[in-house]
Amino acid sequence: MNERQMTCILCPNGCEIDVRWTGTPTDETIRVEGNLCPRGVGFALEELTHPKRTLTTSVLVRGGVEPQASVKTAAPIPRESIEMARREVARVTLDAPVAIGQIVLVDAAGTGVPVAVTRAVPRRATERSAD
Repeated sequence: MNERQMTCILCPNGCEIDVRWTGTPTDETIRVEGNLCPRGVGFALEELTHPKRTLTTSVLVRGGVEPQASVKTAAPIPRESIEMARREVARVTLDAPVAIGQIVLVDAAGTGVPVAVTRAVPRRATERSAD
C-alpha cells in the first residue's frame, strides 16, 4: 500500500488529507481521509496522476507607471510545463498602457492555456520641458 499526505488546495478549507492507494492510483484504488468536502478525492487523484499548477509571475512594461505587470495562466497547467511557460513569459515585454485581462501569451508551453494580465499598468505621463 502506498501512502502520501497532502494539503488540498481546491477550496479555502485547505484540508490536510491522507491518501492511500494500491498499484496505480485510480478512482477504484484510492482512499482519501481528512477531506471536508468530496472535491478532496478528485484533487488527490489528479495530484498523484497528473498534477497541475497555476503560474503567476510578471512581465516587463515599457513606458508604464510601474516597471512590471502581474500575469497568470487562465487555468492550471501541467506541473511539468511550468518552467517552459515561465521562460516564455520572461521573454515578453509590453508597452503601456496594459489592461487587466490582456493576453500576453495565447498558448503557454503548448498547453492551450493563455496567460493574462492581472494588474493594469497605466502609461507614465510624459514630462514637458520648460522653454
